[in-house]
Amino acid sequence: MSLEALDALTRWRLVLGEAAQGPCAAAGCGLSGEAAAMDVALEWLYGRDEEGASRNIARRGGREGSVLTTPEWINDIHRLFPKETIERLERDAIERYAIDDVVTNPEVLQRAVPNETLLKAVLRTKHLMSPDILLLARKLVQDVVRQLMEKLARDMSLAFSGVMDRRRHSRFRIASDLDFRRVLKDNLKHYDPDTGKMTVEKLHFFARNRRHMKTWQIILLVDQSGSMLDSVIHSAVTAACLWGLPGVRTHLVAFDTNVVDLTKDVDDPCELLMKVQLGGGTDIQGAVSYAAGLIEHPDRAIVVLISDFFEGTSPAMLVERVAALVAQRTLVLGLAALDSAATPVYDGNMAQKLVAAGAEVGAMTPGELAGWLAEKIGR
Repeated sequence: MSLEALDALTRWRLVLGEAAQGPCAAAGCGLSGEAAAMDVALEWLYGRDEEGASRNIARRGGREGSVLTTPEWINDIHRLFPKETIERLERDAIERYAIDDVVTNPEVLQRAVPNETLLKAVLRTKHLMSPDILLLARKLVQDVVRQLMEKLARDMSLAFSGVMDRRRHSRFRIASDLDFRRVLKDNLKHYDPDTGKMTVEKLHFFARNRRHMKTWQIILLVDQSGSMLDSVIHSAVTAACLWGLPGVRTHLVAFDTNVVDLTKDVDDPCELLMKVQLGGGTDIQGAVSYAAGLIEHPDRAIVVLISDFFEGTSPAMLVERVAALVAQRTLVLGLAALDSAATPVYDGNMAQKLVAAGAEVGAMTPGELAGWLAEKIGR
């Protein structure tokens, strides 16, 4: 839903705030869904008195009693409002109400516990930060990215380590490869019926078939529109974890109406994220065309298109370009979301057309993407 999609009465209710709830309700205007969320965000900012502003504290959001932190509020307004409204809200927050938790207050950033919510708020407001604040923000970005990479690196290592071979055993002691049945069989003689316990004296682990791979190109195309921020973050981390894997050459390309090749920064996802410019239109077919120009061996290339599939230029050309990649035996995977929740919001009609053109389309966590890539490469 957008502001333009709201009826006039609802728009006036949002402008006037909770004081107008009675008359608007009498006229049959009730807030629900995204309109209610807009009211919470507006009330959080404009519903504070001078005393609250001087102490820089968050107020109750609308009639639902929600309490937002500043990073949560920043993320919400970027989800709910158009660009022009976001800019006005951010300017009023800083200049009118002195809400400088994230963008101007070094003490707050130094005390902040690194997490993804705060990371997204930083990336959305970095253009408002002074150079000294940017230095602190960069450290926060590094901390969160490191946490994400540590988790994904484990998933990536497992996915690309090879397929478990249940006919052979290995001296390498990896918990996920434990041959539970053989361990149980060999150690049953050590079972004590009085205590109900079994002493395990020897463990057995399955071996893995190592992948003997030709070199593959993996090209990640990432839509950097504001709604795709979660996917941008996880794409940067995924590319960094893929970088340097044997038999894999990784490219990372961000796009809106322009295409920016970020491959040279893949080994430093923090630097990469600080360069991303969120927002703008979407020229997906232009990005796919750029990817096609990078491909050296079509039958050993994978193009991963991470986008909401709302094409801003030529939908027909997008389908044509994807079909051309598939025809040359290049694998094309369209991801409507790449994040920890894998909850997609996307143009379903375009997704169906891409599937008909030969692409696979879905939503994945980074770990699931690693498994998918390992399966395709290991064929």
